[in-house]
Amino acid sequence: MSEETWEAAGQESRRGFLNAALGFFTLAVTVGVMSPVGMFLWPRGQKTAAGRATAMKLPLAEVPVGEAKFFRFLNKPAVVIRPNEQEAVALSAVCTHLGCIVKWSESKGEFDCPCHGGRFDAKGAVLGGPPPKPLTAYAARIEDEYLVIEEA
Repeated sequence: MSEETWEAAGQESRRGFLNAALGFFTLAVTVGVMSPVGMFLWPRGQKTAAGRATAMKLPLAEVPVGEAKFFRFLNKPAVVIRPNEQEAVALSAVCTHLGCIVKWSESKGEFDCPCHGGRFDAKGAVLGGPPPKPLTAYAARIEDEYLVIEEA
């Protein structure tokens, strides 16, 4: 094989490798950018798993009257409050403004969002700040010695 032929063959193999590498890189970047865009434009619907628990029980003794108990419900932060002996209020603990976890202020009797100053009353209604809507409520009832919390 002559030196010119050898050099031309080397050029072709390098060019082919660089074209393949550039094609792969372009494909990877395109998929990486379009995947989140596609998930935003076409979100998956809420699917209920057949075996997923949509209710839970908490011992009544764990939630004294006037206090709040934070826990996980449906794999999200939640809180339950007992304003009196016969009533319980269960809410999502996720602020409706930017998704921060609210804190219970027992002295004020309200929830405060530490991120941007949102305030909610004990039933989840907006008292002030930037939250656009109230906290998500769950069905809660007292049954024997338990608090039963269900998806509303």
